[in-house]
Amino acid sequence: QVHVQESGGGSVQAGGTLRLSCVAFGYTGSTYCMAWFRQSPGKERERVAAIESDGTITYADSVKGRFTLSKDNAKHTLTLQMNSLKPEDTAMYYCAAGRWCAERGMDYWGKGTLVTVLS
Repeated sequence: QVHVQESGGGSVQAGGTLRLSCVAFGYTGSTYCMAWFRQSPGKERERVAAIESDGTITYADSVKGRFTLSKDNAKHTLTLQMNSLKPEDTAMYYCAAGRWCAERGMDYWGKGTLVTVLS
């Protein structure tokens, strides 16, 4: 059974940093994507950053220049470094893995880790 687990959320002041980590156990697809999504109350879920199986990385416009995605293939972990955090970054952050990087292509989801940015 595939299991996705994320960690690293917390509460920080605006302008601060956080680092989120994710691991996906048991995924065996030859072509896959791993991604971070976020959602806050009253807003649609947004894909924050994604990495394809070939290493291609994409970012949402809202986080470009502030967030950095990286992957450790040996440890099968995904890291999201979040710098210059803004109050609007406050959300539940989810790690997901699936067949392709669109939200509907995500087959497995973590339970989320909460990021709160204080204004």
